[in-house]
Amino acid sequence: MSSTVRLAVVAVARPVGGEYTYAAPEALVPRLSPGVRVRVPFGRGTSLAFFLGFAEGAPQSVLDKLKPIDAVLDDSPSLTPDVVALVRFAAQHYRHPLGEALKAALPPGLSDAQQDEVAAKADTISWAQVRADADPALLSRAPAQQAVVSYLLAVGGRAMVDELEHALPGAKASLKRLAERGLVTLTKTVVAPTVAEGLGSVRHAALTDDQQAAVQALTAAFDSRSFKPFLLHGVTGSGKTEVYLQLVEHARAAGRGALVLVPEIALTPQLVGRFRARFGPDVAVLHSALKDRERLVHWQALRKGAVHIAVGVRSAIFAPVPSLGVVVVDEEHDGSFKQEDKLRYHARDLAVVRAQKADCLVVLGSATPSLETLENARRGRYTRLVMPRRVDDRPMPKLGLVDLRLERPRTPENRGTEPPVLSVPLREALAQTLDKGQQAILFLNRRGHATYIVCEVCGQSLKCEHCDVCLTLHQSSRRLVCHYCGDWKPKPAKCPDCDGTLLELGVGTQRIEAEVADAFPAARVARLDRDAASTAERLTDLLASFARREIDVLVGTQMVAKGHDFPGVTLVAVVLADSALAMPDFRAAERTFQLLTQVAGRAGRGKDEGQVLVQSYNPDAPPIARMLAQDYDGFCEDELKRRRALAWPPFSRLAALRVDGTSPELTARHTKALAAALAAKLPPPSAGV
Repeated sequence: MSSTVRLAVVAVARPVGGEYTYAAPEALVPRLSPGVRVRVPFGRGTSLAFFLGFAEGAPQSVLDKLKPIDAVLDDSPSLTPDVVALVRFAAQHYRHPLGEALKAALPPGLSDAQQDEVAAKADTISWAQVRADADPALLSRAPAQQAVVSYLLAVGGRAMVDELEHALPGAKASLKRLAERGLVTLTKTVVAPTVAEGLGSVRHAALTDDQQAAVQALTAAFDSRSFKPFLLHGVTGSGKTEVYLQLVEHARAAGRGALVLVPEIALTPQLVGRFRARFGPDVAVLHSALKDRERLVHWQALRKGAVHIAVGVRSAIFAPVPSLGVVVVDEEHDGSFKQEDKLRYHARDLAVVRAQKADCLVVLGSATPSLETLENARRGRYTRLVMPRRVDDRPMPKLGLVDLRLERPRTPENRGTEPPVLSVPLREALAQTLDKGQQAILFLNRRGHATYIVCEVCGQSLKCEHCDVCLTLHQSSRRLVCHYCGDWKPKPAKCPDCDGTLLELGVGTQRIEAEVADAFPAARVARLDRDAASTAERLTDLLASFARREIDVLVGTQMVAKGHDFPGVTLVAVVLADSALAMPDFRAAERTFQLLTQVAGRAGRGKDEGQVLVQSYNPDAPPIARMLAQDYDGFCEDELKRRRALAWPPFSRLAALRVDGTSPELTARHTKALAAALAAKLPPPSAGV
């Protein structure tokens, strides 16, 4: 092999560390640039790899042993330089093989070593524009059409037909009838439009003073064209989304792109609808609920510069947004931004890194910011903007406590059984809400009917054989299910150990649903959790029905707390506020406070005042007491003092090490040796690292 051969450095998309050097055939050299996908011989076959750059020359003895690159799979880099830089950081920071991390940044359709990139066929997008003077009240005899008109008016008058169908199943048929009546205009465009069309589609309403102050501060920082992180701390209903829209509009007017991350797109169709209404087809949507071809279409449109705004979930942090100028992370406190397998990154943290590398603005928005973000603001690393009031001066919901120690006392008569979940005050509040024709949300972050089964004779509870945690009874199937590994078995008639009677204890959403239905037989009751909404279609069906007010009471887990804006909801009840406090997690108190505050914020978002009832056996616990007092700052002050004393984040960093092995004894011995070696190198807790 000649000494003039170019040396190509690649990252192989396999679970192997390091970078590899291959010979670059002369014919392929012109097509090689950083970020291009290549196919290389690896092991006994071939593998997808990513070209990183050319290396310096090597001795002839080394050159003779190098294998050549098989093929170049792209005409232009699949991964842009800024994305490669971000993935390099993530791979190093989270200790993950670089090649696998680069592969994780690609959409479906580009992760196969045998597949050359083919331009996905551009979609034709259908749009619906509602007439400005359309009045939903006049469509009371056609509730489906009324819901479509209300949705369009809520998002600014114009939205994608597919987005409407996603939010309101059956909307296409309603749109056809509305178009025949002259209330809606239907048009079509193609992905990759001009920017002007998207920008000029819809105008925004007048801003509140808080919104105006936030927009002015953010746009001024944007105009400085440097890295600046902001925390947008606004109460639920304060209009944070409109601030995002104004900022992105400012960025687009300056010719810059924007990246907007949300915890779960399936639970926030209104946010996507508002971005579509404001910016039209200049918005790419990236999430796993889309078909692979659709994701590839939107990704390619971004990379080619035909579309400049990306809205997506955590994986969209790697979206190839052209000329990135703004990064927004909505509900930045949400745990869904943490990727729990393979490359275990946190999208919120990577958003800050990406903005830093792009010299642009990053905005972290939340009504209950994480303590890490709050501490960064306190240390001056982030600028904190506060929006303490709701839009239109709507009052915050009234908060009330139901002390279950008094409302559900243990007596000799009910010993060994569970008293009703619905306390007397909650039943009365539900009755009043239903009598007024309003809606209610009942929240409990536990699925199933009974959360543990115990023998009244020997006291043993039925546990998962694999996870050693209590099994949950699902009433409809009479199965005992492990919510950790998914294993299940039929519920036995008697205790397997002593043949004693089994008691069904603990509370889950299925039991709440049954109690509400029994107490209020005329009410339309539905449940929203992973069991009831097992598919994206079922989830949107439930949310759309609730938005159309076809459901009176919605019982659910944390899925009911995320980003929803239902004007008809005036009552929110937290059935058991203590459920997350006993979790073996140092963030249990923080997450309890955040979740309770977020779900309470669903009440009173329309013209009628909202009410929140919090049922608790431990109302003096700091997260519950501070939430009831609406004292976010006081809770954070106390919790940060506790964290500092224990040297927990945000005053330290934690790492999880996992050791796998086929021999339990050998694995345990090596794990103990590793723990001892690490403990010897760590500073004492008193150092406050």
